[in-house]
Amino acid sequence: MIETVGIRFKDGGKVYDFDADGNKFNKGDYAVVETVRGMECGLVAKENHSVSEDDINKPLKKVIRIATDEDIKILEENKIKEKEAFKICEKKIEAHGLDMNLVDVEYTFDRSKLLFYFTADGRVDFRELVKDLASAFRTRIELRQIGVRDESRMVGGFGICGRPFCCNTFLNDFQPVSIKMAKEQGLSLNPTKISGTCGRLMCCLKYEQDTYEHLLRVTPKVGAIVETPDGRGTVIESNLITGMLKVTLDRRPEAAPQSFHRHTVKLLKDAKIRVEKEELEALKGIE
Repeated sequence: MIETVGIRFKDGGKVYDFDADGNKFNKGDYAVVETVRGMECGLVAKENHSVSEDDINKPLKKVIRIATDEDIKILEENKIKEKEAFKICEKKIEAHGLDMNLVDVEYTFDRSKLLFYFTADGRVDFRELVKDLASAFRTRIELRQIGVRDESRMVGGFGICGRPFCCNTFLNDFQPVSIKMAKEQGLSLNPTKISGTCGRLMCCLKYEQDTYEHLLRVTPKVGAIVETPDGRGTVIESNLITGMLKVTLDRRPEAAPQSFHRHTVKLLKDAKIRVEKEELEALKGIE
């Protein structure tokens, strides 16, 4: 086991593990570490904890030091400079007539590089813009095109649930979500109901998916043929949470469906949940 500390470099950004190297950190402290981009100062998002060597992405870099007042002052100055750089870059984007939306600006801790994050519908030829920015800031310039999910993570906001975006508060990585998950959970396949502010499927569809997959294994689906205490029939409605089924009996097809709990029926032939081609076409672009 290795004692590590989790460091985050941007609000809502991924938490990276570093070797604590004997230092004791509390959540909210700042630490200076060595990264692939050079020396960086980040916020402690996860205090000292032990991690198995098998679960570590090697090589694991060590914390250089606990941040000093001078380090924190540099961070604050960088934030002020980033706001100024944002305004300047927006003007230059407009001057070059580029179809791109600037999302965020970030200085490396030592100000050796200035990164600009943007979104765009397609590829953008920003070579002249880079030259212009390098001339204005006299440092290395890097432009990174990001997706709409990353934009939401950086900008932040509130979801339809009324809470701050998960991606901006606690999610370290985006988990894959699919339209099939929404259908398996019995949700309306209405884009406005299953997509987040970013326009993609809501990340929270993943949270309870394991539970729904288990319930789907033990609950007959709509269209399944079952043997009930009152005879054989076809499931026309299935509630995964309560386990209640509505079944049309073969011997009384014109009668009202009868209700049974999944534990009281025997599955003879199960059905499958499929996302139809028309549904995929209607929801194209939100996965």
